[in-house]
Amino acid sequence: MSTLAKFLEHTVLKADTTLSDVQRICEEAVQFGFAAVCIPPCFVKEARRILGEDNPVRLATVVGFPMGYAALSAKSEEIKRALEEGANDIDAVINIAYVKSAQWNLVRRDIEGIALATSSRSGFLKLILEAGFLSQEELQSVCEIAIKAGVPCVKTCTGFQGFNATEAMVKALREQVGPSVKIKAAGGIRDAQTAQKLIDAGADLLGSSSSVNIVS
Repeated sequence: MSTLAKFLEHTVLKADTTLSDVQRICEEAVQFGFAAVCIPPCFVKEARRILGEDNPVRLATVVGFPMGYAALSAKSEEIKRALEEGANDIDAVINIAYVKSAQWNLVRRDIEGIALATSSRSGFLKLILEAGFLSQEELQSVCEIAIKAGVPCVKTCTGFQGFNATEAMVKALREQVGPSVKIKAAGGIRDAQTAQKLIDAGADLLGSSSSVNIVS
């Protein structure tokens, strides 16, 4: 089995995702030993049934996806429902519109609220920063807020806004968050060479819809 499998979160998040797609993703994750599956929130309950309760493959879903500008109350309700239905991990998008408007009190409230809604229900949060949109100063400010809020993992991109994870992006995040916060790279990871470069740059997890191709 490929040593890359333990880093990969096997993903299907396209708008026309079907239950059959989710079943295939879950079965492939078990077969290849992937770290997790990442699927639409409407299929969390079904994915938990397919995986079972004690499967080592983690079940992740998305919140505020892909734009991030939903109200915090809506994000919190999404988190609550997903975790109640069997998700382990929450990949939640920050309010990028607040960041670009320099409304830092609202950015802080959004991130702290997402973190609390997830941790209070024993979920694991991966905070999606959509780093391709952010200046170096914005990235630094967002990471500082995330660290203070106790966010355990930051994620480069949604993969839906035209930005792919890059080595430079991962290195910049690692510089900001230090060694104690995990980094998930996502967007454009389609082969083993790209995957390994991102891991070498400091990524702990990789989100990809091409996971089978990567390990094959």
